[in-house]
Amino acid sequence: MPLTFDHSYARDLPGTYLAQTPARAPAPRLMVFNARLAKELGLDLGEDDQTLANWLSGAVVPAGAQPIALAYAGHQFGGFSAQLGDGRAHLLGEVVTPKGRFDLQLKGSGRTAFSRGGDGKAALGPMLREYIISEAMAALGIPTTRSLAVVATGEDILRDTGLLPGAVVARLAASHIRVGTFQFFAARSETDQIKALTAYTIARHYPHLAPEDALGLFDAVTARQVHLIAQWMGVGFVHGVMNTDNMALSGETIDYGPCAFLDAYDPATVFSSIDRQGRYAYANQPAILAWNLSRLAQALLPLLGPDEAEAVELANARLEAIAPAFRNAWLGVMRAKLGLAGQDASDAALVDDFCSLIEGADWTLTLRSLAAAAEGRAGDLLALLGDTQPMLAWLARWQTRLGPEAPALIRAANPAVIPRNHLVEAALTAATQGDMGPFNALLAAVQDPFGPEQGREAFMQPAPRDLGPYVTFCGT
Repeated sequence: MPLTFDHSYARDLPGTYLAQTPARAPAPRLMVFNARLAKELGLDLGEDDQTLANWLSGAVVPAGAQPIALAYAGHQFGGFSAQLGDGRAHLLGEVVTPKGRFDLQLKGSGRTAFSRGGDGKAALGPMLREYIISEAMAALGIPTTRSLAVVATGEDILRDTGLLPGAVVARLAASHIRVGTFQFFAARSETDQIKALTAYTIARHYPHLAPEDALGLFDAVTARQVHLIAQWMGVGFVHGVMNTDNMALSGETIDYGPCAFLDAYDPATVFSSIDRQGRYAYANQPAILAWNLSRLAQALLPLLGPDEAEAVELANARLEAIAPAFRNAWLGVMRAKLGLAGQDASDAALVDDFCSLIEGADWTLTLRSLAAAAEGRAGDLLALLGDTQPMLAWLARWQTRLGPEAPALIRAANPAVIPRNHLVEAALTAATQGDMGPFNALLAAVQDPFGPEQGREAFMQPAPRDLGPYVTFCGT
C-alpha cells in the first residue's frame, strides 16, 4: 500500500498544534531508506529514490499530508518552559498501515512558530545518529520510534563547529504525545483540553480503558515507562535528555539527542555536554522517571476527583509505588541477563553484588561473557576485571541458581553488538565527509545484536583508552 494519511490528532484535538509548512529542501538526496521497516509495516513505497527524497525532506508535501507543528511544554533539566513545541519538526499526518497507525514526522525540516529563534534545521550527523540508534534499540527489543529515512537537504547549516551538511530524518512513532503535551494545557488551567487529550490518548494507546479514566491512564503509562527504563539500563543506554517533553505516553523511546551506551560500567556516567550536574546520569534515570511521572500526575489532578486533597493523596500513593515497581522490573531484566530461571529471594543480592563487582569493566562484554562462564569457562569474564577473587566467590553463589538452559538464556538476553560510541562517531564523521560505508557496515551489525560473535569482533570492542572521555551534543 502507498502512503495513506489520516489526521485524527488534528481533527480531535484543535488547539494542540499549528498548521505549518516544511522548508523546501533545495536539493534533497536520499542517504538511507529503511526498506526493512517499510516492509514490516506493509508500506509498498515503490517510488523512485528522488520521489522519496522529496516527500521525506519536505521538498514536496505528499498527497493527503497536512503538516502541523505540535504544541507542548516541558521541564528541561528541572526548569519549566510553558511553551516549547516542535521547533524543527513537522508532523505530516498519521500513516495508516496493516500494522496500525503511526505518526510520520519530519525532523530538521525548518522553522515553525515554536522555533524560538532557531533555524529549524538539522545536520546530517545527528539525524544519522537517530537512525542508527533507533534501529539498534528496535533490534534489541526496546520500544522506540523508528526512522524511515534520512535525506540530505543539499544545503549547509551553521553550527558551533562551522558549516555542516543539512539533513532531515523521517520518523515513525506510535504518537508524539508527551508528558509535556499535558503540561502545556495544565499550565493554562485548560481542564477541558486535558480531558480531551486524556480521552484521545486512551483511545489511541490504551483502548481497554474508559475514555475518562485518567487514573487508569496514569497507571498504564507508568507500567510502560518503568519497563522501558529498566530495558534501557539493561543494555547500558543513557538517554541524556530525559526532559518531560521527551517522555512519550506510548511508552516508546523518543528523541535521540546526546544519547550513548556505557562502555565501562559506572553508575555516574554522563555523556551529554550540557548535563553538567549529572541530572540524567545512567543511575539517575529511575529517579528521573519518577520525577517526570509526578509532573504527569500533577497535570492530571483535575481529572482525579472533585476534591483536590483526595486527588493529591491518590496521586501520591501512585507515585510512591513507582520505586518498588522499577526495582521489580530491573530485577526481571537482570534475572534474564544473568541466566536465572524463575525467582529466588537471593536474586536481589546476587544482582546488586554483580553490579558492584564489575564497576570499571565493560558492561556489554562482561554480561555476554557470563554465557561461557555458565559453561565452565570463566576466563574471558575474569580477564575483564582487576581483582578476580571477589568475582570467583560470586560465581560460586551464582552457579547454584543456574539450570542447563542458562547459557542460551544469557546469549538471548545480552547482545554481542551494541552501537559502540567510538564506532558511531567514526561512522557519522565519515558520512559527513561523503562516505556512507562505515555507517552501513555498523548499521548491519547493530540490526543483528544477538548474532554470532565470530567475524564481528571489530564491532564488539570498546573504545581505545587513549580516546579519552566520550562527550555527546544535542546537534541544535
